[in-house]
Amino acid sequence: MTSPLPPHTQPTTATTTTTTTTTPQGNMHNHLPRITIKYCTQCKWLLRAAYFAQELLSTFSTQLGEVALVPATGGVFTVTMYHSSSTSSTGTQGEEVGTGTGTGEDVDITETILWDRKTNGGFPGMSSIRVGIWDIRIGL
Repeated sequence: MTSPLPPHTQPTTATTTTTTTTTPQGNMHNHLPRITIKYCTQCKWLLRAAYFAQELLSTFSTQLGEVALVPATGGVFTVTMYHSSSTSSTGTQGEEVGTGTGTGEDVDITETILWDRKTNGGFPGMSSIRVGIWDIRIGL
């Protein structure tokens, strides 16, 4: 029998960080914006995380590059958005054009924690997550 992995600690003090990533030609594409929902498997929060992912995909459709479920332990439930901090061109309907990169250019990726159960207390309402995503996408 294998021993359980130690809980992954999530920094709770910073809400936004910026990193610069270089994507080599032909390597993995960054589909932005990317939403990650990190949930505790010991707490059995998979269904709640899957519900949030479904609602986000239904609301934003192709405006999101990716929605990922990230299993963790230690009572964690965080919703994080990774997005390009540079100005992007928009199409006729307001959708972002060219959300995937793969041409080898430098991309500034900003990580914004939309909700952290330990910091914010409890679980978010879908409306607060939607508003957070809209605020970032419009640049508020």
